[in-house]
Amino acid sequence: MATKVFMEALSPTMEEGRLVKWLKNEGDAVKSGDVLAEVETDKAIMELTARGDGVLRKRLIAEGDSKPVGTLVGVIAAPDENIDAVVAGAGGGGSATAAATAAPSSGGTAPARQGDPVPAPQVNPQRSTGPSQGAPAPQPPAAPSRPAPTIAPAAAGPASAPQPVAAHSGNGGGDGSAVRSSPLARRLANERGVSLGGVQGTGPGGRIIKRDIEAAASGATAPAGAAARETVRPSDGQTDFSDVPLTNIRKVIAKRLAESIGPIPTFYLTAELDLTRVMEMRSAMAELGDEFKVSVNDVLLKAIAVALSQHPEVNAHWLGDHIRYFNRVHLGMAVATDDGLIVPVIWDADRKRMSEISREARELAKRARERKLRPEEFTGSTFSVSNLGMFGIDQFTAIINPPEAGIIAIGTSEDKLVVVNGEPVARKRIRLTMSCDHRVIDGAVGAKFLQTLRRLIENPLMLVY
Repeated sequence: MATKVFMEALSPTMEEGRLVKWLKNEGDAVKSGDVLAEVETDKAIMELTARGDGVLRKRLIAEGDSKPVGTLVGVIAAPDENIDAVVAGAGGGGSATAAATAAPSSGGTAPARQGDPVPAPQVNPQRSTGPSQGAPAPQPPAAPSRPAPTIAPAAAGPASAPQPVAAHSGNGGGDGSAVRSSPLARRLANERGVSLGGVQGTGPGGRIIKRDIEAAASGATAPAGAAARETVRPSDGQTDFSDVPLTNIRKVIAKRLAESIGPIPTFYLTAELDLTRVMEMRSAMAELGDEFKVSVNDVLLKAIAVALSQHPEVNAHWLGDHIRYFNRVHLGMAVATDDGLIVPVIWDADRKRMSEISREARELAKRARERKLRPEEFTGSTFSVSNLGMFGIDQFTAIINPPEAGIIAIGTSEDKLVVVNGEPVARKRIRLTMSCDHRVIDGAVGAKFLQTLRRLIENPLMLVY
């Protein structure tokens, strides 16, 4: 009996997926659990696995196509089984034969758990012990396939479209060549028209990584698969512009921000805090050994988490017809990646030591930039923090991540002259700005929260009790 291969919900917030790379060709034998393809979700690149044994008889979408969760993308069946009815039921989708044959990558992550046979889209599910989220967002329509780009010269003449690029898997292509590359590198190569066979990898073991593709693409004309038309200037041969299609993560960012800054009645509270004792404590901890070293950001994360535990009226979600106040603090921390912003979550941050928060924050940020976060690592936050201090930003306002009721924006720390006991003294200072959803947090409530936060940061030994 034929097994249908669906676009599965590979992350809790995934509503559509972009098929980055087929790892099985039509006619290949597959077993249940085999990796069929790599799929870009709204947060990471995940693996789509087979749910039955047989032969991959039909691939119904092409590499680079984005489809809603639940869309039929392939059919597994016996070699002689008639699958015409199954294919017709999918809307007559044809074969999506790739430009190059690829083998499965041995360096991928473990297959994600999904439903069978048709996984329903899951929006913001939580761990059994974690907080639940609001109602799921409506399913977006399927994104159309992106046409191949063309180069339109200034002089008269027909424009030619580049051919699709062969994107090899991490263990080599179907021609037997040992081309090792990361999933992100393969995606960029396909988008930018770069042949992996001609790229020298600079990653571990000669693996082709993102910067290798970017270097190789510097002389390319247009990204393959991108909906772009570029005008060439005859004077220097350069193009006037380049259109780059939205990644799934950028689509989600745009949608979430539109849900936040417009509908949410937001006000802002700014406080300047003294970091002098924080710096003294950090120096003392560093003298105890490397395992006790923490950054200013680690101390701030801990202080914010403890303050939230004391002010549940701030540690809350707006859910339309009711407000949910949380008894546990799951702190989201914004991390910038090449593809956009991701907010991994430190669970029960108020109950963890600063050294634990430091290790977890570094690991989460590293895995976020590599797009290797597990779904439970970027869902379930009750409050968020964004820090641009490392970029020299004095002060800024952050956009609330709904349904959360607030977010704190952290600027840079700097030495300032302040008056202490009537005398001018140089002190290390930092500015924090809290964005508040006025439907949940009143001005006095937010001010009291920042008072508690000030007391904790200016007396940091309270954080190590």
